[in-house]
Amino acid sequence: MTTSATTPKPVWEATRNGKPSVGAAAERTRTTSMRDVELFSEITGDMNPLHYNAALAAETPFGGLIVQGGVTSGLLNAIVAEDLPGPGSVFLSVEWRFVKAVKVGEQITGRVEVTSVRDDKPICVLATSVRNNQGDACLVGTATTYTVLLARSKAGGGKARHRT
Repeated sequence: MTTSATTPKPVWEATRNGKPSVGAAAERTRTTSMRDVELFSEITGDMNPLHYNAALAAETPFGGLIVQGGVTSGLLNAIVAEDLPGPGSVFLSVEWRFVKAVKVGEQITGRVEVTSVRDDKPICVLATSVRNNQGDACLVGTATTYTVLLARSKAGGGKARHRT
């Protein structure tokens, strides 16, 4: 007789980083650049003059060139996919407010913190933020993630040996 219908599957054990704990956090810091703006424009077609026309941008409330919001939030993509919850993780939903523009050349730090974890599915809710070097919030909000069950590498202890 089996009780598999009533016993929850150990879903988190099949993920690369395992089940995260409420309160677990991860951060990444980077300095934005015109290359970020150009690559984002190449992908999306966003050629807003606020990202390219320095003279015009200097006359706006931003006081200079700013990066696209996708560059700012992209730092959170990297944290979720690489650090917490980790490899195999994707966003199910996000609720973000962009509260301060990020200038080209500005250092920013993205942070995610686990606020809830489901036991029955590899789903987490995260508090998310991106702050500039002065500690000002540039992006704040929440995200819900799903982590695909990826086989752990026996040779690599769950970590990729190299990236291509």
